[in-house]
Amino acid sequence: MPELPEVETVRRGLAPSMEGAVLQALELRRNDLRFPFPADFAQAVSGRGITSLSRRAKYLLIDLEDGMTIVSHLGMSGSFRVEADVVADAPGNFHHPRSKDEKHDHVVFHLAGANGGARVIYNDPRRFGFMDIVRRSDIGSHPFFRDLGPEPTGNELGADYLAARFAGKAQPLKSALLDQKNIAGLGNIYVCEALWRSHLSPLRAAGSLVTDTGGPTGELLTLVAAIRDVIADAIAAGGSSLRDHIQTDGSLGYFQHSFSVYDREAQPCSTPGCSGTVGRIVQAGRSSFYCATCQS
Repeated sequence: MPELPEVETVRRGLAPSMEGAVLQALELRRNDLRFPFPADFAQAVSGRGITSLSRRAKYLLIDLEDGMTIVSHLGMSGSFRVEADVVADAPGNFHHPRSKDEKHDHVVFHLAGANGGARVIYNDPRRFGFMDIVRRSDIGSHPFFRDLGPEPTGNELGADYLAARFAGKAQPLKSALLDQKNIAGLGNIYVCEALWRSHLSPLRAAGSLVTDTGGPTGELLTLVAAIRDVIADAIAAGGSSLRDHIQTDGSLGYFQHSFSVYDREAQPCSTPGCSGTVGRIVQAGRSSFYCATCQS
């Protein structure tokens, strides 16, 4: 499933085409994706100006001039592409290639703006993505968002915060980090990378990173810094692959191509001086990649 940096890259790639444009028409080529589209969805948003694009966790938020927000989730195989004139590009270069098969083009945003017309097309072969419309002022209390923890790069995420969340927890550290109530948008790939950077085993009890007085250990301080850095590095790598005009192009590379531990089973550990080998275990149905030699 696309993770937070991919969604942020998509947001940045779509923004030049969508922000400030008028959504002349929303074309729905089927009645549903993972869920049915809201009643009168196309009619409710057509003709509205798009004021901004933002992101919360792995959700793309398209804000309209009337105070409503289109909420989009890419699911496992969803992607957007921009078509202007005869050029079509998809923002972001995903770890698993995105489909460009037109039979999976399910939603089309027909836009008009200062830069001319464009079409933004949502393609989703497996249809695990979805779209909804929510009043912007209600997003904080909406079921999609109300239980989400702080963003992994936001000021609210700190070692003291995580210490309070982890105190007394025997839950494996990997599972605690994937819990969206603890941290919003942090997914499997970047948890593996952050744990490797901080030399912590995914099997460690989350509570072992909390002192007897309830404060963060030095290891937890290191982990928080690693989480921030790995997400920032991924977003920067994705952003550097975008062209600053209406078309977007992720072909120049993306962070997924330089993983240190994820998907590197049986390869030598990249930690300087470590003689270990990357192993793979399954936790709660997900693969955890780590080096048992230098992650403890």
